[in-house]
Amino acid sequence: MALLSVIRRWHYRDHLSIREIVRRTGLSRNTIRKYLRSETIEPLFKVPERPSKLDPFADRLSAWLQREMARSRKQKRTVKQLHADLASLGYDGSYGRVAAFARAWRDEYRRQQQMSGRGTFVPLSFAPGEAFQFDWSEDWAILGGVRTKLQVAHFKLSHSRAFTVRAYLLQTHEMLFDAHNHAFRVLGGVPRRGIYDNMRTAVDKVGRGKERKVNTRFLTMVSHYLFEAEFCNPAAGWEKGQVEKNVQDARHRLWQPTPQAESLDALNLWLEQRCKALWQDIPHGIEPGSVADAWADEAECLMPVGRPFDGFVEYGKRVSPTCLVHLERNRYSVPASFANRPVSLRVYPDRFLVVAEGQVICEHQRIIDRSHDGPGHTVYDWRHYLAVVQRKPGALRNGAPFLELPEDFQRLQRHLLRNPGGDREMVEILALVLHHDEAAVLTAVAMALDAGVPTKTHILNLLHRLLDGKPLATPPVTAPQALRLVSEPMANVARYDALRREKRHAS
Repeated sequence: MALLSVIRRWHYRDHLSIREIVRRTGLSRNTIRKYLRSETIEPLFKVPERPSKLDPFADRLSAWLQREMARSRKQKRTVKQLHADLASLGYDGSYGRVAAFARAWRDEYRRQQQMSGRGTFVPLSFAPGEAFQFDWSEDWAILGGVRTKLQVAHFKLSHSRAFTVRAYLLQTHEMLFDAHNHAFRVLGGVPRRGIYDNMRTAVDKVGRGKERKVNTRFLTMVSHYLFEAEFCNPAAGWEKGQVEKNVQDARHRLWQPTPQAESLDALNLWLEQRCKALWQDIPHGIEPGSVADAWADEAECLMPVGRPFDGFVEYGKRVSPTCLVHLERNRYSVPASFANRPVSLRVYPDRFLVVAEGQVICEHQRIIDRSHDGPGHTVYDWRHYLAVVQRKPGALRNGAPFLELPEDFQRLQRHLLRNPGGDREMVEILALVLHHDEAAVLTAVAMALDAGVPTKTHILNLLHRLLDGKPLATPPVTAPQALRLVSEPMANVARYDALRREKRHAS
């Protein structure tokens, strides 16, 4: 480069002849003329083809890249994973060479598919505490040994880039509300704005421009946490590009390899701890230090979190004559006094409440089964049917709700049903749980069975002793070995002889 500059300066500025330049440089006349005629100011050299350690694996890597392009964006392997797979086949070259090959292959693929255009965008900047971004994604985990498809809620603070994720089985309103409760708890406060796409759990109808018909329950949550909800234009994911990027990064940081946990709660606990650990490891990029350092500064600008939002979704149902309500292909029991009556179900992510006349009458753990092949599940609470079996004690013998009684109640039932009227006596004993603590009733039943006197009277006696705090057994009396009377009676039959002489007999 420096020699070429000297040659041009000698010829055009100092007006030296080509012969003189040849003499001074030692180059040939043809080389000097080529540089001067082509007006070249930077020498171009043809790079010779050199063998690479990747050459024997180039066809295999091209096939892998072709296969990855056919996969969904969520299931694609990274170049790091492809490099590790090549290393397992014997490739001992660098990762950079594999990455360069992949970039060149993808550029050529895009040119062939006419996918080169990528658009132009403006970088965004956010003040501390100004906004957060939200998005859903789908990922997989192994829960209790079963590979399960999950709906994952992603939150990211726009300034500090602190993020948190939480997994659910469904992508519904109650899941969305619960995700906000946990996200604001983990992030330490509520920003002034939230940026969303036009998800169905928030937007009922998309109008022109920024006009949206927002779901009423979603507006209630926004009003509760006092932040402003903004919605992107349709198919404009770059308007919330930070959380879109976070979805891609989390797929490699959290979901590959596939995580395993005993339950969904255990998985969410691990995800929360893992996200906080990643804050410490990931550099912010703009602010000095890590994401955790930027979050510590931004947390002071967030509004403190108050009472969590009661994020239930309510459905109106009618109780069947068998005291059951239906929810998501499953059936759950309610107290018999509400049979054939309307009730409301307040559904949460993991449970639901049955409400009637403004009062909560029972609660059940929610069963979410993604399979639609079977008939669904039926969940009984035998306490709900006590009012029925008090009028129909014969139903106790084969009643489905009573197949899951506690073990001591089942032992007592097997004993009592051998005798006439045992079913009614068993119902009266079960009905004690309506007025007394169930644990105390079970304790009394177990003691009666152990004593060999499993009757209603004995159980009631033991139960009242338990409730009154009286001793359940009479302490033994210790008597001396030999007893002696202080005044011993004297044998005297004179009075008997006198009665005989009177000869008074009953007629």
